[in-house]
Amino acid sequence: MSPLVTLVSGPRTRLFACLLRVGSQQAGPVQLHTGASRAAKSHYEVLVLGGGTGGITMAARMKRKVGAENVAVVEPSERHFYQPIWTLVGAGAKQLSSSGRPTASVIPSGVEWIQARVVELNPDKDCIRTDNGKEISYKYLIIALGIQLDYEKIKGLPEGFAHPKIGSNYSVKTVEKTWKALQDFKEGNAVFTFPNTPVKCAGAPQKIMYLSEAYFRKVGKRSKANIIFNTSLGGIFGVKKYADALQEIIRERNITVNYKQNLIEVRADKQEAVFENLDKPGETHVISYEMLHVTPPMGPPDVLKTSPVADAGGWVDVDKETLQHKRYPNVFGIGDCTNLPTSKTAAAADKYSGACLDWNTIKASAWKTKFFTWMFCTSSDGENCLLDSVFHRQELSSLGDIKHRPPFCGVCCPVRDT
Repeated sequence: MSPLVTLVSGPRTRLFACLLRVGSQQAGPVQLHTGASRAAKSHYEVLVLGGGTGGITMAARMKRKVGAENVAVVEPSERHFYQPIWTLVGAGAKQLSSSGRPTASVIPSGVEWIQARVVELNPDKDCIRTDNGKEISYKYLIIALGIQLDYEKIKGLPEGFAHPKIGSNYSVKTVEKTWKALQDFKEGNAVFTFPNTPVKCAGAPQKIMYLSEAYFRKVGKRSKANIIFNTSLGGIFGVKKYADALQEIIRERNITVNYKQNLIEVRADKQEAVFENLDKPGETHVISYEMLHVTPPMGPPDVLKTSPVADAGGWVDVDKETLQHKRYPNVFGIGDCTNLPTSKTAAAADKYSGACLDWNTIKASAWKTKFFTWMFCTSSDGENCLLDSVFHRQELSSLGDIKHRPPFCGVCCPVRDT
């Protein structure tokens, strides 16, 4: 079987190759956590909840400002994963092992790693409680708990992943099944979904579709594959400039896109996917598949949904221009768990951390400058181009005359002027 990495050849391929190089560098070994383990304290000047991109970034920044001994990260997982690589793992261009490393190796040296799960937030008393019954207090709290995958909201999942022909790049448990489904594809429908909820990296469901289409062409199966993208959204992308570029690719690749279609059930034993028409609630239709890639419904972590820091939707309720909590001035949020009107991506979290969550503003518990929210989304056409979309929150104020900025060159070098 031919891995997708063999596809990157041609006049416009340096962009995709650049992405592979960047991904490899991001997943390479680093030596950050070198301090000896010590007993966790019960109070910290800065307590960070979550050991993902936002949490680790902020722990490193706070260490430099207040000293490592005054910072702690609460994170239960033994391993830290660089999840953007999983799109390439599902396409056969990367190994899953390249995406993970021990959590201890990414915790900044000297910062305390509290290996436990947060089960309660009590901002009125400036403390949290973990699943081992320990209560930890703080002077300042940074919430970076990410987003929760809710496969169980689709009837037939997650148990359906025990069957062949179905995968999902959003979970370490199912991403390799995507590549297996690609390899085993014979003839029929290759179906890709987008749920009726917020998602992290909203470009990823399309990226694996384009990469799969390129793989089918490479191995001579394209004529036998009917590629379908069923999305709950009403358009392929929220900004016309980039939507037009994607529509061009969709036409060129003969891909079928069905809008306002939400996956509600998977009958994995029959290789059937059931979709609801969101324009006509209750109306459903069944698609038989030879391959199915599921993007699961997502939402705020359970611990946040009923906590005092959450808004009505369960997200951390922060000021959209400062990231400071609207009711608790010593509480801050970063990344996917917040209600910011911006993309839920690692790139966005990186911008948050550098643009606003510095020690001076946290210590003052008042912001001196407003944060200009960046939006990031990268889409690969599968073979020779990436569409790197970068725009500001203000630019999404309407879907009419939306201003745009050129493709962003921080991750890779665009070769198509869109």
